[in-house]
Amino acid sequence: MSSQDIPEENLPSAQDHAHGAVSVADEANPFADPGLPPHEHRIQDIDERAAKRSERVVALLFTVSMLATVGFIASYVTITPDTSVYIFPIGHISALNFALGLTLAVALFCIGAGAVHWARTLMSDVEVADERHPIAASPEVRAKVHADFREGAKESALGRRKLIRNTMLGALTLVPLSGVVLLRDLGPLPGTSLRHTLWAKGKLLVNMNTNQPLRPEDVAVGSLTFAKPEGLEETDEDFQNEIAKAALMIIRLQPGNIKDKRELDWSHEGIVAFSKICTHVGCPISLYEQQTHHVLCPCHQSTFDLSDGARVIFGPAGHALPQLRIGVNDEGYLQALGDFEEPVGPAFWERG
Repeated sequence: MSSQDIPEENLPSAQDHAHGAVSVADEANPFADPGLPPHEHRIQDIDERAAKRSERVVALLFTVSMLATVGFIASYVTITPDTSVYIFPIGHISALNFALGLTLAVALFCIGAGAVHWARTLMSDVEVADERHPIAASPEVRAKVHADFREGAKESALGRRKLIRNTMLGALTLVPLSGVVLLRDLGPLPGTSLRHTLWAKGKLLVNMNTNQPLRPEDVAVGSLTFAKPEGLEETDEDFQNEIAKAALMIIRLQPGNIKDKRELDWSHEGIVAFSKICTHVGCPISLYEQQTHHVLCPCHQSTFDLSDGARVIFGPAGHALPQLRIGVNDEGYLQALGDFEEPVGPAFWERG
């Protein structure tokens, strides 16, 4: 449709859109001001039917965004993580990841595309040139800014085109729900799980290297052995989480060298069991000085005295290593007599 087909009374007035005249270069003003090119009206500016079509396109994009967000939530709830789907030419991929990525991409794209189409076809596209002015705004300038804002709000047709406004608000309201639903992946609240490990009364101390239960005669004086709870296997799904709390250092000292009374009471024939997890940032401790009975964390050099309750004698660690009370069962194997009495690992003391 050309402008000749539009009634003259529907054509927008050009008096408010006049651009600055082009100045001519001369000796006093050697740089000519080219001004702005003549403004060309869009079909939507002169034909309300075209404007309605653009309005429906924008509303459709916002509606598709809302449907995609609903699809994102539905996919998250209904598709199991182990479901796969074949997508050419990628191959077999996770159906859940594919559905979440596709629906969220469509939801965000449609909001952006709707906003761009709205701005390019329905909002005013008249270029306005303004002279430079001081940073401090005068009352007249502030009044002009307020007037321009009101005029811009009016030209955006947000109040008049309710279909666009309502669908846009619906899309912007629904799309954040995608992030809210993802909070479900944070999992259940930890409860008291951080305060407990797999150690319990009667649990055997199993050598990490041989995977065999330990007897007192297996631990020589001055030796360092690493142990895990009976029943915890490397093939278990939660092995890494559990061993990060339950890993033990088994050291045998001469009973006369143990300075701390509780440490001596909780030992068996000089065999003591301490958490392997450093109380600074959770690194595994593995360096043992036999003559001094000190263990050193390789990450930040926190040093603990295993003959004196594993107290910190150097480095940034703030707390002693937790000790596990041990004994022997009727078959002569080393066993735990309970769980750690304090939480294992770093910073928990400050948190809980």
